[in-house]
Amino acid sequence: MIYMDNNATTPLDPKVCEKMSQFLKEYFGNPSSLYPIGRKVKEIITEAREIIAKALGAKRTEIIFTGSGTEADNFSIRGVLDACPEKNEFITSAIEHPAVIETAIYLEKKGLKVIYVPVDQYGIIDLDFLKDSITPQTALISIMHANNELGTIQPVETVVKIAKEKKVLVHTDAVQSFGKINV
Repeated sequence: MIYMDNNATTPLDPKVCEKMSQFLKEYFGNPSSLYPIGRKVKEIITEAREIIAKALGAKRTEIIFTGSGTEADNFSIRGVLDACPEKNEFITSAIEHPAVIETAIYLEKKGLKVIYVPVDQYGIIDLDFLKDSITPQTALISIMHANNELGTIQPVETVVKIAKEKKVLVHTDAVQSFGKINV
């Protein structure tokens, strides 16, 4: 069999499987508990948070672990929009991961205005369209870093600069790129 979907799901490296199995057998405690196994699990999670934060140039307190990229996208997008009820616009691209597109459809059904930024023949977003689409009602822009099907790498740094000028928050799904290229 030739397997060509490694960006979505990859067979687990035997070394990782062994390490995870050992961890799950030895450290099954609740990290919020006060007993020794729980404290050890909390220590390990804190260490993992520090490693991820360092890789992203973030603070440990800014790292939240979720069950999946889809959960993280939903948590982030809905969280920002719920926190900004006075703003009713969401901007995303036409080629986002289904986790973001489905959330956009949900938001449209709730009455929010969703603006889909078109892309060129290479899958790169139209930055002029993006810039022209931002209004005082724009709560959030969500543009994925690397497209999971095309491999296109979006100019997220430029998106952030445009958004900062207009005081708009940016969400980027970097699941496909984190650990492979600089984010």
